[in-house]
Amino acid sequence: MKIGILGGTFDPIHYGHVKPLLEVQAALGLDEIWLMPNHIPPHKDGTNTSTQHRLAMAQLVCQQYPQLKLCDIEASRDQPSYSVETLKHLRQTHSEDQLVFIMGMDSFVGLPTWYHWQQLFDLCHIAVCQRPGWTLNKDSEMATLLDTRRADKNKLDEAADSGCYGGLIFPVTITPQPYSSTEIRRQLSQNRLAPDAMPRVVADYIAAHHLYR
Repeated sequence: MKIGILGGTFDPIHYGHVKPLLEVQAALGLDEIWLMPNHIPPHKDGTNTSTQHRLAMAQLVCQQYPQLKLCDIEASRDQPSYSVETLKHLRQTHSEDQLVFIMGMDSFVGLPTWYHWQQLFDLCHIAVCQRPGWTLNKDSEMATLLDTRRADKNKLDEAADSGCYGGLIFPVTITPQPYSSTEIRRQLSQNRLAPDAMPRVVADYIAAHHLYR
């Protein structure tokens, strides 16, 4: 199988997460995409609601989109979740699957600050979501890395046959989304959430549990 993986706090999950994932799935022909909420994010001070609520909201979205699956491997940890450690575990349990770790271009640029980030390329491929008109500094270390490892859907299809289970980078141009978790939390605190910001089931869950007020 070809499995995409998106980690994050999903605090809350919204269409700014979901719509780009569907575009990545279509562009790369992925069989599934796993939503992987974390318990203690290593690059943030904390979350605004509990892990249980964030898992529940992600699960509601997965019920609406059958190609999305919930992965709770990081949510069950009582220490910061480092992506490389998570991918080591998933590579052991899914040794014959193509794992594609999905991130935004902003995260890709900051990848050298991640814990043992170079090891990611031995464990998985990376899909980089880039907005139209966004360019990477051509003289940067990450631009060189992208040029060296750049691949497309055909390369992913061929990867398993050639025994390649990591190391490729797939740039995917996505439609810009006017949503961010920070802005959505601000709107919720003012009781004026945009109606198209998130799936209705998530908005109803937030209202029922009085979150982000």
